[in-house]
Amino acid sequence: MQVVPSIDLAGGRSRLVWWPGAGTGAGTPTDRPDRIARALVADGAPMIHLVDLDGARAGRPVATDVIAEVSRAVAVPLQLAGGVDGPEQVELAFAAGATRVVVPGWAVVEDHERLAACRAIAGDWMAIGLDVRADRLRAYPWKRYLPPTLEELIAELREWGVVRFVLSHGGAQPDLALLARLTGGGAEIVVAGGIDGPALLGPLEAAGVSAVVVGEAVFTGAVPLHG
Repeated sequence: MQVVPSIDLAGGRSRLVWWPGAGTGAGTPTDRPDRIARALVADGAPMIHLVDLDGARAGRPVATDVIAEVSRAVAVPLQLAGGVDGPEQVELAFAAGATRVVVPGWAVVEDHERLAACRAIAGDWMAIGLDVRADRLRAYPWKRYLPPTLEELIAELREWGVVRFVLSHGGAQPDLALLARLTGGGAEIVVAGGIDGPALLGPLEAAGVSAVVVGEAVFTGAVPLHG
């Protein structure tokens, strides 16, 4: 199972300052995403996950210059979330230098034409981002009579050709039995959010989770990138 560091982008900078030697006063702090990404890859990161916070608000990628800088700085896959809400935004993300995209579930779960258009561009390099919290799933303004469960929704999206899913808010108290059913059914599951230490890495891997996306806990060293 991969541990993928996440860098939140806001105003062209990293929301969190990277200072690997903070505990000893060594090293140089930086909020430059390209420098942070380079340091993380040097420490073993297999991929970089970028969250374009400004893009999420705008409904389109905004941090395109930063994405390009990071793509030039590292030679690992670059996954973008935030503002990738449709096919035009997917194209913009790839043009900026991203190699993978996370399309928010709300943008496509009941718009199969938009989903197909996104998949036509991104193929298997597209993931669908879903919030695992049941209350958020129920609160979505569904057109159908009854809201689906997460398991039903993923099964439906699998029928439409989606392979990869990024489950946000899924790391604090993961439903390991549910994750095992999902991965056993052929879905590639990535868990993001809530992982603040290494204790759950083993159980998540045993459940078949392919990767975890970790932000602040990687920055502080609470979750190692390897070993």
